[in-house]
Amino acid sequence: MIEVIIERQPNGIIEGFQMSGHANSGPYGHDLVCAAASAVSFGAVNSIISICECDPHIEQGDDGGYLKVLLPSDLTEGQLDKAQTLLESMIISLETIERDYGQYIHISKT
Repeated sequence: MIEVIIERQPNGIIEGFQMSGHANSGPYGHDLVCAAASAVSFGAVNSIISICECDPHIEQGDDGGYLKVLLPSDLTEGQLDKAQTLLESMIISLETIERDYGQYIHISKT
């Protein structure tokens, strides 16, 4: 199962997220849930890098089963607003996947 943890500050600002595990919803290389979750999360990270012109802290596992992303603490208000919109969009997309394939992906928010 893919576990997604969304890390928020008490004021609701998303600081980052962590994804771990494998969906195992199909054979390796043909796992649609894994492909969807990966595309959504990597798309969001690439968008943050490009649109917000910043470099978030990124950790990845060697086997592809781990991704942790934290926003830099020195973002301008404009960069932070854009990053929040992109991350909220990512969460909505992941929740859509979870709604249809909840046996393979779980999202929690801290």
